[in-house]
Amino acid sequence: MNGPSESRSAGAHADQLVSDILKAAHGWAREAPEALRPYVRAVCIRLGEMIADQRNFFAPLPEPQEAERAEVLALVARQLASAASAEGVEQQLQILTEMELRSTSSWALEPGAQSEWTTTAIGFLEEASQTLPEGERPDPYWSDDVVAGVVASVRAVLGIDDLHARTETQYPGNRRAGEEAAELEVEEE
Repeated sequence: MNGPSESRSAGAHADQLVSDILKAAHGWAREAPEALRPYVRAVCIRLGEMIADQRNFFAPLPEPQEAERAEVLALVARQLASAASAEGVEQQLQILTEMELRSTSSWALEPGAQSEWTTTAIGFLEEASQTLPEGERPDPYWSDDVVAGVVASVRAVLGIDDLHARTETQYPGNRRAGEEAAELEVEEE
């Protein structure tokens, strides 16, 4: 996520990010058979909400940028949660909510929740595709591709550097294993 600029409010920045996520949702849905488009949009909206809500797993920024990012991401998550009616996917999001309650209790607190939820989203799309007549169903790995693409799109819109974020969560205090070993060697000498 590009940081909010001095001239743009957090609300305006969040509005732009939500617009970009919804545009990505429509883009991914366009690739799906028409009957599956609301399901794809629902997955994109929920993934966007989930990823924005995992702001505590992002690599830290210096203040005041960290506070600005937290405010923008909170607004994005809230706006996406309320986007269902505008997008006409309330029913699909309700089904997803019921599936999520069985698979993950809190995506914002559990590091593995995104992985579990991705599996849930794939299953959701697979179930939806099974309702289509045999000849109209997408290929067997369609749902995997859609969910992976949606995750990549949303993360790109929000500007999340996946490698950096994973590295920071693995090494608390911004210290790498090599740095700790080097410090121990220096102390032993």
